[in-house]
Amino acid sequence: MRYLVWALRLLVFVVVLMFALKNTDRVAVNFYNDYVLHDVPLIVVMLATFVAGAVFGLLLTVPAAMRRRREAMRLRRELDRVQNAINNQPSADTIPPESIAPMSPL
Repeated sequence: MRYLVWALRLLVFVVVLMFALKNTDRVAVNFYNDYVLHDVPLIVVMLATFVAGAVFGLLLTVPAAMRRRREAMRLRRELDRVQNAINNQPSADTIPPESIAPMSPL
């Protein structure tokens, strides 16, 4: 399985490398307020866009991950509380029978 994963990684690397070598044309990148970068390789623009998108996507997952972590902590505390309550509960051998059913008739 490990060799299959490495072969797949190598294949993806070769495909991306071929793509990069085919996209070396120079382009002008226009930003706001007439800020222009001239003669930037297209692959650099595409790589920067990909990295910015990946970082933005990861930042979007942070709040959900924090919520899941808080929920897991809350559930762990509740589980510990229930386990302590079960462990501290007296067993049936130590409970006197009078506390369960009265010995004298009503």
